[in-house]
Amino acid sequence: MEQSGEFLTTDLGSNMLTIFLIFIAHWYLSLFVQTFFLHRYASHQMFTTSKFMEKVFFVVTLLAQGSSFLRPSAYALMHRDHHKFSDTEKDPHSPVAFKNIFSFMWKTANEYRYFTDLALERKDDKSLPRWTAFENIADTYPCRIAFIVLYILIYVKFAPSYWYFALIPVHILMGPVHGFIVNWFGHKHGYRNFDKLHDKSKNTLFIDFLMLGELYQNNHHRFPTKNNFAYKWYEIDFGYWIVKFFSKLGIITLIK
Repeated sequence: MEQSGEFLTTDLGSNMLTIFLIFIAHWYLSLFVQTFFLHRYASHQMFTTSKFMEKVFFVVTLLAQGSSFLRPSAYALMHRDHHKFSDTEKDPHSPVAFKNIFSFMWKTANEYRYFTDLALERKDDKSLPRWTAFENIADTYPCRIAFIVLYILIYVKFAPSYWYFALIPVHILMGPVHGFIVNWFGHKHGYRNFDKLHDKSKNTLFIDFLMLGELYQNNHHRFPTKNNFAYKWYEIDFGYWIVKFFSKLGIITLIK
């Protein structure tokens, strides 16, 4: 009986570690494609890559974001308007006018649908990365539901208790969760290196290690085409160093 108890304890600890590693891996893989592919590449065109590698990143984006997959073209158009109309009524995802996160996220979701339709209309816009055949599969309810089922099955297999199932909604909404953190905190809380900007952008240094440079919003809005979002000596943009690493490997070519 004692050996059986030891086995159960070991098995419980192993499953807890497995769930922890799965959650962390999903968090940072989804964050990577959002900052690297959707933001720096699709929205700001800070680097170029081959058509083959672009398709590889499309596939990685689906695998990383799963049920919360975002079309790069729609994300790009929405984000460009965010910079153009930052913290005004025309900003598609500014938290300034909202008192709670739910109304803010609901508006952002509606804006994403609008920009998806707009991206589909702009078929000749060469600045937007597209893989229509792939996106028409990835950006569908059956595909999203398949990933949701996968997340549930993973937790059924590895979760030590049903309490861990509370993490499943985060997996399902991983992309919007990251978008919320960046835009809510990055325009409501933190400090400003550049006070003369017309928007409310801020740097939220103390939690940016969770966001790979995305929370240096004030710096980024001041220099929207600069690949390194850090500005002060004590600020570190981990996303930028990933970009540099890919550049060294020859996978991408830096422009900005």
